[in-house]
Amino acid sequence: MWIFGGKGPSGYSARSTAEEVTQGIDGTGFTAIVTGASSGIGVETTRVLALPGVHVIMAVRNVDAGRSVKEAILEELPSAKIDVMELDLSSMASVRKFALDYQSSALPLNLLINNAGVMACPFTLSQDNIELQFATNHIGHFLLTNLLLEIMKKTSQESNVEGRVVNVSSGGHRLAYREGIRFEKINNETEYNAIQAYGQTKLANILHANELARRLKEEGVQITANSLHPGVIVTNIARHHGIFNGKSPCRASSIIDAMAKKCVLAS
Repeated sequence: MWIFGGKGPSGYSARSTAEEVTQGIDGTGFTAIVTGASSGIGVETTRVLALPGVHVIMAVRNVDAGRSVKEAILEELPSAKIDVMELDLSSMASVRKFALDYQSSALPLNLLINNAGVMACPFTLSQDNIELQFATNHIGHFLLTNLLLEIMKKTSQESNVEGRVVNVSSGGHRLAYREGIRFEKINNETEYNAIQAYGQTKLANILHANELARRLKEEGVQITANSLHPGVIVTNIARHHGIFNGKSPCRASSIIDAMAKKCVLAS
């Protein structure tokens, strides 16, 4: 079975690397946005997309960290085409500014990889007074996708190449509240559970991708939308053990999924 290293229907297994999966692909002429590209999964996604020639836009909250990642990739691959743009997904104003700036750039958009997120942090409200995990993991990406969708439609139509929207969700969607998404209790601090609140955001990512895929197909647009569970990835997730006792701030960045029922954050 693929989970034990055997190949699945796709020809790949859980042990397959991103470079193996993309081997032989020519990404020249394609443009991708990767949110949370300054660490973790976002860094590797950026690097591997850049290898075959994809123009990657690193959408990051910490621009300095993003630039450092860009420089490191350019040292390995001088021909890489990478730009860094500021994006704080917990702020709707920041999302709208990013979308306007991107529109002004006149760049096409083939791939939108909604990767950034926060995980199981202490109860915090965003600038828009929305619980921070829900604001960052779902609302921010939902708004970003909607604002960029017309660019993606135009790109797919002009290039006749199918576009992709990818929501990095998690098997942690199974840990959501019993009733699923608590739309009427998003900001209810007294009933807040960090893990279950995270789970409901990942459930929202899946539902978003499913409904978007249905609508795009119904509309006859050459864009597909998918969600995925990236698995448990060994990155810098252990840097914020203090979050378990509520002493560390909740910060938005690249999401690293962990199925253990403890309070952890990827950044």
